[in-house]
Amino acid sequence: MRIRIFNDKLTLGKAAADQAGIAMRRAIAERGRTRIVAATAASQFEFLDSLTLAQGIDWQNVEVFHLDEYVGLPITHPGSFRKMLLEQLVQKAGVKKYHLLDGDTTDPIEVMDRVGQALTSEPVDIAFLGIGENGHIAFNDPPANFTTEEPYIIVNLDEACRRQQVGEAWFADLSEVPKQAISMSVRQILKSKEILAVVPDARKAQAVKECFEGEISPMAPASILRTHANATIYLDKDSASLLSSAVKNQLNETQTMAS
Repeated sequence: MRIRIFNDKLTLGKAAADQAGIAMRRAIAERGRTRIVAATAASQFEFLDSLTLAQGIDWQNVEVFHLDEYVGLPITHPGSFRKMLLEQLVQKAGVKKYHLLDGDTTDPIEVMDRVGQALTSEPVDIAFLGIGENGHIAFNDPPANFTTEEPYIIVNLDEACRRQQVGEAWFADLSEVPKQAISMSVRQILKSKEILAVVPDARKAQAVKECFEGEISPMAPASILRTHANATIYLDKDSASLLSSAVKNQLNETQTMAS
C-alpha cells in the first residue's frame, strides 16, 4: 500500500485521476476494455470531475460497477448513489455499459445476485473508494465482515455512518437516512487488481489515523487496504493531519505536493 498527501483536494483529485487514467488506458490497450468500480460521495467530486476530463480514455470501452446503495431510497432522492453515479460519471463521460444497484426494489437479493454475477465474471482492473468517518469502505461499517465471499451483501448502517450522511446535507435529519444498504463486500473489493482511495477533508482524519496506525481490524474497516499489494491512498493535508511522521515514513512513497 502507498500513501500520497497533497495540500488540497483539487490537486489530490487531479493526481488520483491521472493514476486512474493510466490504469484504465493500459487495460484498454491490452484487452480492448477496462472494468472499474466507482464510489460516489461528496469526497469524490473533484476526483470524478478530473477523471471525466482526462485525455485518451475511450469511455465506450469502460464497464462500470456500482459500489453501494441504500435500501429503499428512490433514484430521485439527492442522496441516491445511483443518481450520483449517473450524474458524476456515467452521463458525463458517456459510459455505455454500467451496472446500478437498485436498492429501491422489492427484491434487493435479486439485484445483488444479478450485478454480482456480472462483477465476478472477470477481474476488475481498478476500484475507486472513499473512506468513511467511521473507517468504512463501501458501506462496510465496523465491525466489518472480512470473511464473506459474497460479492454484495446487505448491511445495517451504524449511527456514525448515518450521521455522516446528514452532515453532508443529503438528508435533513437522522430519521430520513435509511438503516440498510447494499454494499460490495470487503473481500470482493480486495480482489480488484488495483485500489485507489480518495480521502480528503479534516473530518476523515481520525478514521485515517485509526486505519493506518492501528491494528488491521474489522473495527477499522479501511485498515484491510494495508494488505493489498497495489492500493494507493490519496489524502490531503487535513485528512492526514493526525498521522504520525513515523507512519508516513513507514508507508514509503509518501509525497507532499504543492497546490
